[in-house]
Amino acid sequence: MYVYLNDKVVPKRDAVVSVYDHGFLYGDGIYETMRVYGGVVFMLDEHMKRLCRSAERISLSLPMPVDGIKAAVYETLKANELSDASVRVSVTRGHGELGLDPDLCEKPTFVIYAHQFKSYPDEYFENGVKVMIAKTRRNHPETLDPAIKSHNFLNNILAKIEAKRGDYFEAVMRNLEGQIAEGTISNIFFVKHDTLCTPHLKIGILDGITREIIIHLALSLGMSVKEDRFRPGELQSADEVFISNSLMEIMPVTHVGNEIIASGHVGHRTKALLTAYRNTVAGYVAERASKGDQ
Repeated sequence: MYVYLNDKVVPKRDAVVSVYDHGFLYGDGIYETMRVYGGVVFMLDEHMKRLCRSAERISLSLPMPVDGIKAAVYETLKANELSDASVRVSVTRGHGELGLDPDLCEKPTFVIYAHQFKSYPDEYFENGVKVMIAKTRRNHPETLDPAIKSHNFLNNILAKIEAKRGDYFEAVMRNLEGQIAEGTISNIFFVKHDTLCTPHLKIGILDGITREIIIHLALSLGMSVKEDRFRPGELQSADEVFISNSLMEIMPVTHVGNEIIASGHVGHRTKALLTAYRNTVAGYVAERASKGDQ
């Protein structure tokens, strides 16, 4: 396995970061995780825009222009001979002395990881998964801007621990007002009376790239879309529920805590959206491959 570290591809054993790196010491860093289909990185431009936004909001200078980062992503995939993969770009404040002052770090640390994509079991998509409502709350947007996709993940980890203890696939966090926010690594959706519902960004959630695609697909399929503030009870009484991110795409949910959703069957709207999403991916990949974006 090979890793892109700072300015070149190196063997995994040589991909070493200092214990004085502020990403390690303080979680001072940002990242993006992307899905690769047939050698094409899906929605690469959109992920790069979000990476740039995260960097700007924490006053972090990216180590190279966006075109250089994109080229480095494909170089890493090529070095690992991967065509169906997950790839993560991480940028930290860099090596520096102890202390929170960003000026202690001379230059950022830049890392790209690429791994063979491991598909989720077919039964998850056929039968749905179980999620829970976590006790751990989502960070308030006035304490940590949710538009920053940062290395600060402790509250998500605590919610994930809750899910694992209860043998749930995912934990759904609420904001401080008790409204549904998002999962530890996912956005949450539910269908009620032919309307696709999802928490509004003002709740304090990340504007997921897959989330945005799903909203557009729902509208194209003739569904109404409602972005609003919702309570857990509305999720548990929904006709259909699913979660999403770049790697899992659209994952059906048939249990929310002890509540069974729609008699435990994956709903037809969820199936239609998943089919439409995968068709969107196929079209994107074919178009980019024809342009040589590999």
